[in-house]
Amino acid sequence: MGRGRVKLATEYSATMSLATFKDLCLDAKDASVLGDFWSIALGMELHHQSDGGAFLTGPTKAHTVWIDPVPEPKTTKHRTHLDIHGTSIEALTAIGATVIDDQSFSWVVMADPEGGEFCLFVRDDPPMYRLYGVAFDCADHETLSRWWAAAIGGERSTEKGGFSCLAQIPNTPFDNLSFAPVSDAKKSKNRVHIDIVAEDTTPLINAGATLLRPRDAEIGWDVLADPEGNEFCVFSGH
Repeated sequence: MGRGRVKLATEYSATMSLATFKDLCLDAKDASVLGDFWSIALGMELHHQSDGGAFLTGPTKAHTVWIDPVPEPKTTKHRTHLDIHGTSIEALTAIGATVIDDQSFSWVVMADPEGGEFCLFVRDDPPMYRLYGVAFDCADHETLSRWWAAAIGGERSTEKGGFSCLAQIPNTPFDNLSFAPVSDAKKSKNRVHIDIVAEDTTPLINAGATLLRPRDAEIGWDVLADPEGNEFCVFSGH
């Protein structure tokens, strides 16, 4: 989860991206509990749904976070997690977070009420909307960051500390996606994923994505995975 902010090299997308960012989704054993926590932590408005799910809204449509109920509990460390701005560790522990590591980095590694890891960047004057970025654990940070740059656009950079960052992504309500190398392999479905919009999934598949589930009578979107197996959902344009 290590991320400095010294750029060693920067690349700009020179071609049209294959898709556009839509919103974020979090899996939850109890969407009400997790929705309550993240609405306060992120400074967003919580909406409950009749099916047990919830979603958070902010200033624009892209500022939407879906809290989707799933039957399985969290069992492995998040390979995708949120980075957030905040005023203090205590403000988040007061609403149900726990501290995992407040000594090793310039940020604090914490867990939400269901054990989902996230990173807190303490600010003297944090913004009202507090989502800073989305971070990926990966085997090859340069290759995966280039893949996502081709998929959704943005400015890709290699950062001091040995990770990659994708910033200035069109339509995203946060600063960046970051990609940090880890030695462990992906073991289970990610509990944090990105939704995107594309007219056709074929270019994404041709670029290295895998189709996990096509849209059907139950779901109106395609479920794909990036080259390292990170799930994402593709919706048609409107």
